[in-house]
Amino acid sequence: MKSITYKLLLLACIAAGNNAVHAQTAPAAAKAQTITGTAKVTGSLVIEIGKPADYATVSLIRAKDSSIVKSSLSNEAGVYTIDRVSAGTYIIKATIIGYNKSFSAPFTVTAASTTVSVPLMKILPATNSLQAVNVTATKPLVERKIDRTVINVENSVLAAGNSAMEILEKAPGVTVDKDDNISLRGKQGVTVMIDGKLTYLSAAQLAQMLRSTDGNTIQSIEIITNPSAKYDAAGNSGIINIKMKKNRNVGTNGSFSANAGYGNNHKASSSLNMNHKDGSLNIFGTYSYTNNKRPQDINLNRNISSNGVNTLFKESTDMLGSRAAHNYKLGADYEVSKNNTLGVQLSGYNTAFDANTFNNTLILGAEQLNTQAVTTTANQSAERYNNFAANINNRLVLDTMGKELTMDADYSYFSNRQSNNYTNNYFYADGTTLRTSSLLRNNLPTRINIGTFKADYTNPIGKTMKLEAGVKFSYVHTNNDLRTDSILNNNWVADAGRTNLYIYTENINAGYLNFSKTWKKTSLQLGLRAEQTNSKGDSRDINGLPTINDRNYLNFFPSVFLNQELSDKHTLGINYSRRIDRPSYDDLNSFTQILNAYTYVQGNPNLRPQYTNSYELSYTYKKTYNVTLGYSKTTDVMAEIPRQIDEQKVTFITRENLAVQNAYNLNISAPFNVTKWWNSNNNLTGFYLGFKSDALQLNDGQYAANANSINTFTLNKTVKLEGTFNYQSPLTYGLFHIRSNYGFDGGISKSFAAKKATLKFSVSDLFNTRKQNLTVKQGNLNFNVFQKNETRVARLTLTYNFGNAKIQSRRHNSGASDEQGRVKAN
Repeated sequence: MKSITYKLLLLACIAAGNNAVHAQTAPAAAKAQTITGTAKVTGSLVIEIGKPADYATVSLIRAKDSSIVKSSLSNEAGVYTIDRVSAGTYIIKATIIGYNKSFSAPFTVTAASTTVSVPLMKILPATNSLQAVNVTATKPLVERKIDRTVINVENSVLAAGNSAMEILEKAPGVTVDKDDNISLRGKQGVTVMIDGKLTYLSAAQLAQMLRSTDGNTIQSIEIITNPSAKYDAAGNSGIINIKMKKNRNVGTNGSFSANAGYGNNHKASSSLNMNHKDGSLNIFGTYSYTNNKRPQDINLNRNISSNGVNTLFKESTDMLGSRAAHNYKLGADYEVSKNNTLGVQLSGYNTAFDANTFNNTLILGAEQLNTQAVTTTANQSAERYNNFAANINNRLVLDTMGKELTMDADYSYFSNRQSNNYTNNYFYADGTTLRTSSLLRNNLPTRINIGTFKADYTNPIGKTMKLEAGVKFSYVHTNNDLRTDSILNNNWVADAGRTNLYIYTENINAGYLNFSKTWKKTSLQLGLRAEQTNSKGDSRDINGLPTINDRNYLNFFPSVFLNQELSDKHTLGINYSRRIDRPSYDDLNSFTQILNAYTYVQGNPNLRPQYTNSYELSYTYKKTYNVTLGYSKTTDVMAEIPRQIDEQKVTFITRENLAVQNAYNLNISAPFNVTKWWNSNNNLTGFYLGFKSDALQLNDGQYAANANSINTFTLNKTVKLEGTFNYQSPLTYGLFHIRSNYGFDGGISKSFAAKKATLKFSVSDLFNTRKQNLTVKQGNLNFNVFQKNETRVARLTLTYNFGNAKIQSRRHNSGASDEQGRVKAN
């Protein structure tokens, strides 16, 4: 479909045309406004090659005086409809930039007419058109729509050179914690989609992919806090949909971007976006490469009490990671006929991440003054992530009234391999050896196969109602083969307690119905989604003994959306939805992943899905300023829980189901123009998260706030400044008490070469203030963590656009979006 920019431009032209008519033919226009008819005029438009003339300007002209009565736009199928036409004789005029005007033969609407169909009209290209006409309208950086917030990062100064994860960290209402878990309005459980497709990756694997994705390849980010039944039911706090750039112009064209940056270490990325459209065939492709180093410093202090003796552990960890990533996408759309488009797409990524980590732990006695012992852990890790995905899709327009059927079939393959080599040394305080060094190594190859099929049907019923229905089937097979070895008598021997094979299969069968009805100032949407889940976890120890976890359950997920326009300036909305979050595949595996001699991570095969009921009340002023009040209740909430074995002085992290999470939030979105050259988008979210768990003797919560302000300063036609400030107040999440965090970003851009080229310079976290600091004091747990990543980075980015710029190709959403979001990586 054409870009929102082009649609807005056409609507502006219609408004300008109507204003001109009012000025020139006021009596006729006034007369037309006083008469309200009941007939509907409809028809179809095509251009010279038989392709639907989408988003053409369609005018209803009174035959006797050539005055314009009403105007409209044709849709993607070239179909237009003009409602409430009174009796009379009319002509249809259709126009598109670069084409000749087209006129229908005169036709008559009588008092008894209900629907008048105008014969098919063909629009021919202008023979004396200008060599090049560039008309542009700048999208606002942040758009507030009825069901989502859209951040248009495509031309943002601050997006240049950043990864997808770094851009998300700056999005309104979004926070990313020290472990790369993404939260929306304070709540975890966000579903991340790429071009409408679920990623099926766990939090860690998703973070790996997002950090490997060049921000220059992103068009926009959509934040949907309360999705309808049409979407997969996963994601208790909503959906974040990342739309990638797709060149949409006729002919051969594209864009190239190169970026260089430096903080404590180098950063580099480049991307190429190509498109070729000729007649009914459109071929497109994207390739990007990133290479960077990223340091990370972590300090952990633990106080452990065992048999009345207190021991303090002071740990410091330094890690330097190096990432090189290739991302690619190749696809084609073919218009089999004017009503049928077939598409195929191949995509994937290959990422290498190598890290050297050194941990130093001081063990202090009861007085916490004298060091009793020192341990060091050095780890050399290598991680390789490979993904290949294939999609075939078909869009079929069934009639001229908007009836449509779309189908998607997807296959995805993930191959991840992690290897670690640990060297542990133990010393007394005076430096003498406490005990012999221990060597440990592990390998964790993971293979994931995902297949999905989905079909969506849209059926308009009259001019005010619409019925949507769809089905989706998905199948996931994962295989994790963890092997841990330690040195015994100078030989590598398998560690039975840390070696296992885990195979997980899951099948989800889903269907939904959505019904919408629009009155004059009221709109209603009712939806119901059903999802039947069949899963099996098979964990086998070193001897092949299995532990089987079989689950089969059926859930229903209703949704209700009601919108009431009180006046031209005031709109109220209320909505409700029920959602589910299933455990990630790795979280269900009971294997142990070592971090250092005293810390590890362990899965939980008994982890249950969590269910959320969400309610929202919204108010919009002038279709721009928005206030939303929300409440959600999550049962069996999955939370990251630290556990401690006092006698062994070991702490491990696992996920467990708490009883309830209650979340309240108030969100205020206030974009405004301070001056003609200063635009400010502001977002403030206040929220309360409360957790209850009898097993943990937990009943705790805290009020918190998240603020985000993005300011754009247009100095002249070619120079633009941007500045961003975000702030996260202290908050409580489960057992974790997290301190405040804030940061500033700034950048400047200069366009040249007739605006085909842009040079951007930006600095993230100008004052180097972004950090993670948290504490846990619950039962026998008493520790705090301080983590500082490399956040202050200066970047220089050059982007060049080449080729033609006219006709857009379509964007499609595949069905493999939800399952991919639950695969893990580090």
